Amino acid sequence: MRTGITVTVSSADRFCLATLVADRNSPQKHVWRARIVLLSADGRGTSEIMRLTGKSKTCVWRWQERFMSAGADGLLRDRTRPSRIPPLGAQVADRVVALTLTDPPGETTHWTSAAMAEAVGISLSSVQRIWRSHGLQPHRMRRFKLSNDSLFATKVRNIVGLYVDPPAHAVVLSVDEKSQIQALDRTQPGLPLKKGRCGTITHDYKRNGTTTLFAALNVLEGSVIGRCMQRHRHQEFIRFLNAIENEVPAGKLVHVILDNYAAHKHPNVLKWLARHPRFTFHFTPTSASWINPVEGFFARLTKRRLRRGVFHSLVALQAAINRFLLEDNENPQPFHWTKDPDKIIAAVSVGTKR
Repeated sequence: MRTGITVTVSSADRFCLATLVADRNSPQKHVWRARIVLLSADGRGTSEIMRLTGKSKTCVWRWQERFMSAGADGLLRDRTRPSRIPPLGAQVADRVVALTLTDPPGETTHWTSAAMAEAVGISLSSVQRIWRSHGLQPHRMRRFKLSNDSLFATKVRNIVGLYVDPPAHAVVLSVDEKSQIQALDRTQPGLPLKKGRCGTITHDYKRNGTTTLFAALNVLEGSVIGRCMQRHRHQEFIRFLNAIENEVPAGKLVHVILDNYAAHKHPNVLKWLARHPRFTFHFTPTSASWINPVEGFFARLTKRRLRRGVFHSLVALQAAINRFLLEDNENPQPFHWTKDPDKIIAAVSVGTKR
């Protein structure tokens, strides 16, 4: 042992270190560090400690000093070593960010981490780290669609007013059709879900026809009137309007919110509307299907019944849709509009001025 170096171990530290050495589950690096300290406390010399632990002289001295400065807990921690590779400067990160915000060279549509690493002369992981720290994701693209309807503000306030404050003795219906619903039958049975494996379904399929679902969502109650039809022309739409006429109690006004599909504005439909004065049509702004809440019902139908469904015939598909309608109407959830129409109008106005 070096001259002037004395390792003093308290009874509590000795018990802790002895327990660490005796525990078979202790990491070996912690075991030989504890043995160095215990042997030093017993008065063993450096050469003997080196022989008993199989460690070098500098290693023995290092952990003797660590114990004297940090105690028993210091033996369980490794000091962080500086990286052998110098960190990238702020200028490199600024250059990566500046290049990311510009178009890549040639006809490439967007920057990739490999292309950026080659352009700047750094590693791929460094590019990814810089992008992550600055919140940049050039591989992602969000889609948007702004309405160019000249009466956008008027229509939004009118429709939102029906949602928030519907007229007395009136029914507000959100109407639309989900066309081209395919009756798909898989070519082979899929495997069920199990631990460590998701359920499977074949990529190819057999198509057994299509159907169109006409739906009217009662905004106040949450119930849905639905009919499956082969096509979605104005003739089928008029048949669906007659079904609504039969479903809605007499004496109630009917406000129908629907999009600008040509069949909804067909002359025969307008004639039907003139013969039924209690019906009032409210057309949504163009490219604004999100304001029609029946789209949410179609999304639930697709997610819960259609996307993974296997239908051996068109009749089976229509029966599945009708069962979903019955189940959904057993526990209807009223529609609640929460977005301020002024904020919607302001956002669209800003987007159209870009």
